[in-house]
Amino acid sequence: MLDDASFTRITRTLPWFARPAARSWTCAPAPAGVRDFHAALPGYAPTPLTELPALAAELAVGRVFVKDEASRLGLPAFKVLGASWAVHRALAERTAHHPRTEPVTLVSATDGNHGRAVARTARLLGRRAHIFIPRGVHPDAVAAIASEAAEITRVPGSYDDAVRRAADAAATAADTILIQDTAWPGYETIPGWIVEGYSTLCVEIDEQLAAAEAAAPALVAVPVGVGSLAQAVVTHYRSRPSAPAPALLSVEPEAAACVIESLTRGEPVSVITGQTTMAGLNCGTPSSLAWPYLRHGLDAAVAITDLASARAASDLAKLGVSSGPCGAAALAGVRAVLTGEGAEERRTALGLGPASVVVLLSTEGAAANPHRATDH
Repeated sequence: MLDDASFTRITRTLPWFARPAARSWTCAPAPAGVRDFHAALPGYAPTPLTELPALAAELAVGRVFVKDEASRLGLPAFKVLGASWAVHRALAERTAHHPRTEPVTLVSATDGNHGRAVARTARLLGRRAHIFIPRGVHPDAVAAIASEAAEITRVPGSYDDAVRRAADAAATAADTILIQDTAWPGYETIPGWIVEGYSTLCVEIDEQLAAAEAAAPALVAVPVGVGSLAQAVVTHYRSRPSAPAPALLSVEPEAAACVIESLTRGEPVSVITGQTTMAGLNCGTPSSLAWPYLRHGLDAAVAITDLASARAASDLAKLGVSSGPCGAAALAGVRAVLTGEGAEERRTALGLGPASVVVLLSTEGAAANPHRATDH
């Protein structure tokens, strides 16, 4: 049982939550074989880990690296890592138990990148895909999903509403598999496979930091929607007790800060989401599968504005990194934490010093989530 007194929330103008004791928590590692699966896919190559000395100077740390997911297996976001592995596992399980069934339709809800990843995987395997899309997703992102030959259903509600519609459709139609990246009680196996798929990204970071002769990261910042990528990051860094434990920071929109609210209350809660350009993070309920990892393994959480994300995306572009609003959230979150009123207290909570290595996960390129200045 976690002692709630070990939590600290620093409340000024910044939505911020910290629990430094997370660095002592451990868990089991991701399964072996995921990276080998991805490496065997056509077009696989590790995405860049780009060092940006200008950001290190700005943030007063030793080195800053950005994991650039602007092009991952032909798509402009990291999500295909989880979708491809989960579909592979789900179809193998189905074939083992139902070898003579008809070709299945892959069903999912999305606020952008996951749905396109599922649709792309389905198309490459000669399967059908049916994707449910909530309000607020940019028309170009919807068109990109449709370009993968997916059937599209628009849902006049939130991401959580779209998830419910997709789950209902998969439950009532024959020969369907729900490939969803959020979990709830009774639906956790496939989301667990999706999380496993994301482990490839973390393995690549280890190799790339070593190649750059960089120290182990002192801080890793990850954008968060329902928390599946954050679960993968926590799993990777909290399953190596012999290695230095970095601080792990989740970043989410102020308009959809379900993780920071859940951490504050000590239990998973749903929030009513608003409008945000960070469409891929506009989620109101943490994944039930991710929640224990978030609660025990995250050092800190912060919520940011659309304006902060837009500034970060613009600055990254000037430094040669294409990043959409969700991907740029990692930089915006670290900026919010390491600068301004209360920054020294937050640096202390994260254990950061002037020689620290910081890794930012830029989870999507600009093409993944098109936006205009007038959207902010």
